[in-house]
Amino acid sequence: MARPYTLMTDHTRLPASAYLAFIALGVIWGSNFVFMKWASEWVTSAQVALLRVGFGFLPILIVGLVTRSLHWSHLRHLHHFVVMALLATVIYYVAFAQGTALLLSSLAGMLSGAIPLFTFVAAWLFLRSEPLNPRSIGGTLLGFVGILLIASPWGMSVNEVSPAGVGYMVLGSASVGLSFVYARRFVSPLGLPPLALATYQTGLALLVLLLGVDLGGVSTLFDHPRAAWAMAVGLGLLGTGVAYVLYYFIVDRLGAVVASGVTYLPPVVALMIGVLLVGEPVRALDLVAMVAILAGVGLLQSGRRQ
Repeated sequence: MARPYTLMTDHTRLPASAYLAFIALGVIWGSNFVFMKWASEWVTSAQVALLRVGFGFLPILIVGLVTRSLHWSHLRHLHHFVVMALLATVIYYVAFAQGTALLLSSLAGMLSGAIPLFTFVAAWLFLRSEPLNPRSIGGTLLGFVGILLIASPWGMSVNEVSPAGVGYMVLGSASVGLSFVYARRFVSPLGLPPLALATYQTGLALLVLLLGVDLGGVSTLFDHPRAAWAMAVGLGLLGTGVAYVLYYFIVDRLGAVVASGVTYLPPVVALMIGVLLVGEPVRALDLVAMVAILAGVGLLQSGRRQ
């Protein structure tokens, strides 16, 4: 049996590896948006999610088998793995792929910064462990104002941001926010290896997607090398396989809401990639919105410490 992890809340006792994993996951997640954008030019959003999970699942399955991290006894926790597969993979991946297809990759990345807001709300509702005070309430409201500024529902011309795209990003953010809390409440206490958890989650998600996604036209992606490499390596191997091992590791070591603070990094990384490397335009209002979202998250976190 795997040795249960020691759950620590004193950050001075946490190993440096927890913070290195935190940074690495933020950078990986931040680069995912431009990869999703490239892939969605040739296949549907559901197919992007399916291929991403497929390329990510196979490597971690092989490593899990070689390291003997997988055990039949883990199947008694199957119901938890199914919930995580839906929240942190299927809904999350499909919604983010669809949102990114409708938005600039930099804008989609900015909106992903709202994940801690949904994590806070879910943690307060279901864990009853989060303080409700002026800072936490103000930070949550400020973050949602940032989302509203990006959506700009008052400007509905064809050149404005797609409200549907924003809606999909909000759905994906809410889903992964819930997954942080569910993992902290039900999955981390099981003491299972992160590699095993990532394998079960992605394997079940792959099964769900295979049963529900039309595969017609998938081969078109592989006629375009940039999109194919983005899918296989960027979204699959790194964005799914490596990311989920890091995800479970930091949730266990840093806790649900603190670990969700990793989403400070993806908006900045996505913006830098979109504007500096891809040449996407950016509005001043979008930058204000991103600052509002991140400032809201920061205020929320300070409210937790208070």
